[in-house]
Amino acid sequence: MNIPDGPKIPSWLQKLQYTLDPLRFLETAAERYGDIFNAPVMGKANIMLLVSHPAAIQQIFSSDTKQFAAPPNQLLRPLVGEYSLLVLEGDRHLQGRKLLLPPFHGDRMRAYGQSIIELADKAFAQLAPAQSFTARTLAQNISMDVILRVVFGLSEGERFYELKQRITTLMDLFKSPLIAGLLFFPNLQKDLGSRSPWGYVRHVQRQIDELLYTEIQARRQHHDPANSDILSLLLSAKDEAGGGMTDAELKDELMTLLLAGHETTASAIAWTFYWVHKFPHVRERILQELATLGDAPDPTSIARLPYLTAVCQETLRICPIAVLTVPRAVKEPVELMGYSLQPGIRVFGCIYLTHHRKDLYPDSKQFRPERFLERQFSPYEFLPFGGGVRRCIGEALAWFEMKLVLATILQRYELELSDQKPERPVRGGVTLRPERGVKMVLRSRR
Repeated sequence: MNIPDGPKIPSWLQKLQYTLDPLRFLETAAERYGDIFNAPVMGKANIMLLVSHPAAIQQIFSSDTKQFAAPPNQLLRPLVGEYSLLVLEGDRHLQGRKLLLPPFHGDRMRAYGQSIIELADKAFAQLAPAQSFTARTLAQNISMDVILRVVFGLSEGERFYELKQRITTLMDLFKSPLIAGLLFFPNLQKDLGSRSPWGYVRHVQRQIDELLYTEIQARRQHHDPANSDILSLLLSAKDEAGGGMTDAELKDELMTLLLAGHETTASAIAWTFYWVHKFPHVRERILQELATLGDAPDPTSIARLPYLTAVCQETLRICPIAVLTVPRAVKEPVELMGYSLQPGIRVFGCIYLTHHRKDLYPDSKQFRPERFLERQFSPYEFLPFGGGVRRCIGEALAWFEMKLVLATILQRYELELSDQKPERPVRGGVTLRPERGVKMVLRSRR
């Protein structure tokens, strides 16, 4: 077995550097070691390979059930639970995907479009002219309201506000490097009471769990199969043996959708506002494209606009929310990029480094949506939502929400950046977010 080279510093120091400044760590390592290198920045293993070459990523994704296996996401297990799609493996994972996929496609998605537009407008309508705001905070509000309406069918009521408050509290905790770092050091995840760092995380989680179980019980008692929200669909879902989901399984899947579908989309939306207002010509071109659809465009027509789509794609290329794909474990001896790997070795596709390859994206730090109009990139060259059997199940909803929120606000409000300093991506839990949240000011309503 020959293992790719990598940073020579102790693994604990690599973990610390990766936790505090992941992009600098990755760029420095890639500059020295190339398209594949060993950097054990997560877990206890001393071999963890990071890959950024599209051919290698294709080999990994297309061999998901043969040469490589997608093990459960141990990093997120403490947040999403034992029955989450993120931590299931093998047949149980595939069965879970079959149950969860239908709500995120076709007619169901189209039904969510008008809700997204209404909730985006409602959030901005509360701002006064000349009022300053943080785009990511407002985007968090919008994406939280969207996920509560889409997943639970909730838009008001005591449980709606309690869930919204508790989830926001939990995610705000991971803005702290100390709390975020605990995810990468499982041995430090000690519940020493609600005054201790991890103890308070667990305290908030128990509050959320209680609210979710209460909602599940209430919905079981008054279940209406005609409802289009995801919880109603999951309550009706049956596996191949005719069995439904248990309360614990439902709770963990709902928690996964709440966390993964809210925080990540909020950061993506905030980045679109940053880039579009940093370059006014980009905003004007989107408005011109929207004008071709008339006064009351259908949400699906908006989502199909090529330049708007390219802007959202370029946003997630230059600032992907996830740095790495879900890991794959070698199942049988395999050769990858000239290296002979033995079973058990973990391999990660590096989304960020792939998106900044000079051979794919010249001047990769420049925001240029035209890249996506000039050529079509393969799923191994552009992979903001991962790939293979572990590709993000909420990808379609995330794209839909990004486009509709951006289009709605650009059409109805005149905004500008209030802080001209370059915004940079920093760690927020296991994902990346804009460091200052994208500070803006509302100039007027159109």
